Amino acid sequence: MKNSESSAKRGTVRFRAGQLLRAVACWTLVARLVGLPFVSVAGDKKARTAVAATAANDPVLKAMQSEIARATAELGKTEQPPYYLGYTVYDQDFVVLVGTYGSLLTNATAQRRFADVNMRVGAPELDNTHGQSRPSGVNSGSLPLGNDADAIARVLWELTDREYKRAVPSLLNVRTNTAVRAEEEDKSPDFSKEKPQTHIEEAPAAAPFDRAAWEGEIKRLSGAFRKYPDVYYATVMIQVQRSNSRMVSSEGSAIVSPTSSVRLIMEAQTRADDGMDLLRVETFQAPAASGLPSEAELSNKIEKMAKDLIALRKAPVAEPYDGPAILSGRAAAVFFHEVLGHRLEGHRQRDEEEGQTFTKKIGQEVLPKFLSVIDDPTTRELAGIKLAGAYDFDNEGEPAQRVAVITDGVLQNFLMSRMPVKNFSQSNGHGRNQPGRMPTGRQGNLIVTSTKTVPEAEMRQKLIDEVKKQGKPYGLYFDDIQGGFTLTTRALPQAFQVLPVLVYRVYADGRPDELVRGVDIVGTPLAALTRILTTGDQPKVFNGVCGAESGQVPVAAVAPSMLFSEMEVQKRGHEHERPPLLPPPGFEDASTAKDAQMKAEVKP
Repeated sequence: MKNSESSAKRGTVRFRAGQLLRAVACWTLVARLVGLPFVSVAGDKKARTAVAATAANDPVLKAMQSEIARATAELGKTEQPPYYLGYTVYDQDFVVLVGTYGSLLTNATAQRRFADVNMRVGAPELDNTHGQSRPSGVNSGSLPLGNDADAIARVLWELTDREYKRAVPSLLNVRTNTAVRAEEEDKSPDFSKEKPQTHIEEAPAAAPFDRAAWEGEIKRLSGAFRKYPDVYYATVMIQVQRSNSRMVSSEGSAIVSPTSSVRLIMEAQTRADDGMDLLRVETFQAPAASGLPSEAELSNKIEKMAKDLIALRKAPVAEPYDGPAILSGRAAAVFFHEVLGHRLEGHRQRDEEEGQTFTKKIGQEVLPKFLSVIDDPTTRELAGIKLAGAYDFDNEGEPAQRVAVITDGVLQNFLMSRMPVKNFSQSNGHGRNQPGRMPTGRQGNLIVTSTKTVPEAEMRQKLIDEVKKQGKPYGLYFDDIQGGFTLTTRALPQAFQVLPVLVYRVYADGRPDELVRGVDIVGTPLAALTRILTTGDQPKVFNGVCGAESGQVPVAAVAPSMLFSEMEVQKRGHEHERPPLLPPPGFEDASTAKDAQMKAEVKP
């Protein structure tokens, strides 16, 4: 059964560091940031030899292979034997430092190991994962740390037994439902046949991380917010992660993929007098801490964040609007991820509860002819920025592929996992999931390119020209973005909502641009995508974390700035809690002076 929130909203690329700090487990999946040496051959004798050599020195991998062989043999004797069994074991080591106002909130090291057991009973044409029974295909649990192969095998046995006892009843339900319900429009199998893959990566030496030095830097950076009395909540966090994923399957696949990354998040919040909470977040990531910006650069970012919040507190609340607008490159990237990308994920073309906006539009023009879109997890860096959605192999053991989904405005392809859809019978390496969930077709690095560009410096004038042409008093410029979500099911309107942070009115009569607050971009996909007039010439990257049926996965979206002939915004809902009644420590005198000034201003 689908999670109700997932089926209603495809939440995405939303970097709320405060949420991250309060629920680290939901947001600690990190990007594949660096290419590592590997052996990758389908069924090659040399590759199988490499796997055997690795298993001989890796008790965890050896235990996985031994137990999957034993389970396959024993369950093969049952009345409903599995036709597919897969184990994925995740090792993760973390260092997390969180600072606020010059001191550390968190100084932690964590190590964990857990496993997914994926099982399919029946046949590829119809199995226990069909339709709404898809979650029955996976069971998860923690595994013992260390290298005790017997202990690891024992827990894998328990997880496998529990999964089999879920899968068989689910298959019976699937067969019953199929017999009594109307015939499905898409009669594709439930699982594609793919070549087994062998992929063994050598874990690199751990990159240096001077923990004591970073403790001091996190304190200094977070302490910089203390001089801003209007900043009511501020944190700086660094997370260092080393991971190793091992996957084996009854088909013969064996994949070992170590990864490493460092992410730094700076968040600050304030509240306007009308109770509207205002947020600024800056995020940075790199393969190692040495790839992060210098302390001086980060300090400058903090100063800019604080000044933005002070300006936003004073900014007027924008009114609903429908007219010309520019999305900055980062805003356009989020826009495409939400409005287009989710609707191109393969499983949505098959699920009859989905809106299927583009299912029957292959070969048709769905964007202006000057725009093309690819999803390419094999690209690790663009415009000098590491891409969060990069990986070598997806979570079903399939090689990552560059997929041209739209070429010159014409829809060509979908983002496919091993769940086939009509006319698309094979995976293209986009089966992704958060541990504990079943993989589905998901975005990786969605990249938008344009053949109709103008220099970035001319985009503002293009907006003014369009405003004058339409007889509007102003247009909108969306400079920075917080995230967004989209609705894709038939039971709800096919709509999207993108959440901007910095929005400016650009006046046609030459008045200075005016910062406003409290609006969200809204609309429907088929209408919104046809209103792009031209684009800038500089691609911009938005890295983030996207949530949908298969959980939270790291993603990137890349796009140039875009001029729209029409963009609709609505007022953002907000709470009405007042700003703090007491001044922050050290600012009592400033508060007294401010109160006296206010009283003087209201005297008759």
